[in-house]
Amino acid sequence: MHTIEAIHAGGPEVLFPADRPRPTAAPGQLLVRVAYAGVNFIDTYRRAGLYPMAFPHIPGTEGAGVVESVGDGVDGFSTGDRVAWVDGGSSYAEYAVISADRAIRVPAEITLREAAAAALQGLTAHYLVTSTFPVGPGDDVLIHAGAGGVGLLATQMARLLGARTIITTTSTPKKAELSRQAGATNTLIYSEFEDIATDLPAAVRALTSGAGVQVVFDGVGLTTFDGSLASLATRGMMVLFGASSGPVPPFDLQRLNAGGSLYITRPSLWHYIETPAELARRACEVFTWIESGDLEIRIGDEFSLSRARQAHEALESRKTTGKVLLAVAPHLDGTYPS
Repeated sequence: MHTIEAIHAGGPEVLFPADRPRPTAAPGQLLVRVAYAGVNFIDTYRRAGLYPMAFPHIPGTEGAGVVESVGDGVDGFSTGDRVAWVDGGSSYAEYAVISADRAIRVPAEITLREAAAAALQGLTAHYLVTSTFPVGPGDDVLIHAGAGGVGLLATQMARLLGARTIITTTSTPKKAELSRQAGATNTLIYSEFEDIATDLPAAVRALTSGAGVQVVFDGVGLTTFDGSLASLATRGMMVLFGASSGPVPPFDLQRLNAGGSLYITRPSLWHYIETPAELARRACEVFTWIESGDLEIRIGDEFSLSRARQAHEALESRKTTGKVLLAVAPHLDGTYPS
């Protein structure tokens, strides 16, 4: 089968095509013909060696496709079923093996393309706004990278949950318009700030009658952290769920007291989908919103499997919007890359 491998730690240039034997499904597993693979920052962190990984390895934790064969002891899945996954390994390939208890059944109304685009980022946005900080009527929220995959989905979900004010940050006016279309009430272009640490909270407080926001959803990290913390209202929560600009260094916890008895958390999706039941529940809610038209999935860039290197370059350039996908076998659900 055709695959993409990271041959050693490094930049996108370490990604190369390779031919490997087709894997087989062991007991409790599914062998899936991959239609689409999601491209995510975790793939780039592993490729770069920031997360411990063996080399060479086939990147990719997310995808959607059709079950090719079923391992012994698996109940509930059959050959031909359409599934998605967010924590399987080696998705940059024509075939992937995933654990049956981590497979997400894709409803007939959802294309495999949509499922691959909504799986990881949709579940991430869902746990952030429904569990880490359950957004509700009257809440003022700040969402960084508002035109990114998680940002666009979290904005729409916060709107569905009744948030009063949804402030987002983006890097360009074009991205700001996309964020507004998703439901942002206000957008801030942080590239226009002279000092994010002071200009961001000033702008946020001007939009919230001086109070600040109840919650900040920050997947950017290093460059936005100080400004995010200073944008919180009394007893507000800082939700640091990523570090696309770099990790946040250690800081004095007394800042939380001085800022107004603030809360901070560093959550991970994996702790919010630990059980098959919770994974299925969250996926069902996300897919239901998509089916009803309440949640729009934006696919910003789509590449063939052989162009995985270019997909990583696009993602790391911060110029993408929405989801980045690899089209491995798009004919499996009748959709083709544009």
